[in-house]
Amino acid sequence: MASAVTASGATFLSRLVGHIHSRFLAPCSQVSCLHTAAVLNTKNWERKNRIIYPPQQKDEPPRPAEIFHCRYQIKYSKDKMWYLAKLIRGMTIDQALAQLEFNDKKGAKVIKEVLLEAQETAVKHHNVEYKSNLYVAESFSTKGKYLKRIRYHGRGMFGIMDKVHCHYFVKLVEGVPPTVEQKTAFDQAKEYVEQLKSRTIIHSL
Repeated sequence: MASAVTASGATFLSRLVGHIHSRFLAPCSQVSCLHTAAVLNTKNWERKNRIIYPPQQKDEPPRPAEIFHCRYQIKYSKDKMWYLAKLIRGMTIDQALAQLEFNDKKGAKVIKEVLLEAQETAVKHHNVEYKSNLYVAESFSTKGKYLKRIRYHGRGMFGIMDKVHCHYFVKLVEGVPPTVEQKTAFDQAKEYVEQLKSRTIIHSL
């Protein structure tokens, strides 16, 4: 009996040590980490701030500063956040803050806080002289942690609901935003027709 208890205790200890090693000592992975995000390699988003570039030549144009900032596990829908993220994409930092100031949605307040944090980081750590000389180069949201909960109905029945979370990522670049060519609806329709004419249809005559 004592040998059986000792064997079971040894098995439990080995499993416990393996679990601790996989959770805390092993490198962070999609399965072993509490934070899960099924997009673009966003775990290394803020690490891009640590990139060191080689010295530039005299005839090269100055390299603009790039600031990567994000916020994880926001209690908000990723789809609702996407519309706000798309709204400020390509704007200057002042224009983006002004648009978010007069937007009464919950996600607008969160994005405004993230932009102000990124702006402060640009001045303090990236040697940006004028904090207004920035524009939003990238702005997007991704899916965060989804928690399943029970929603109670009448007559003893129930359903499953999700407590949704999302992540928000932004990239600020020093300088003036690039000009985007504005196309009319007729030009877009003409390009679409040309794409249809030039496509390759397999197994056709």
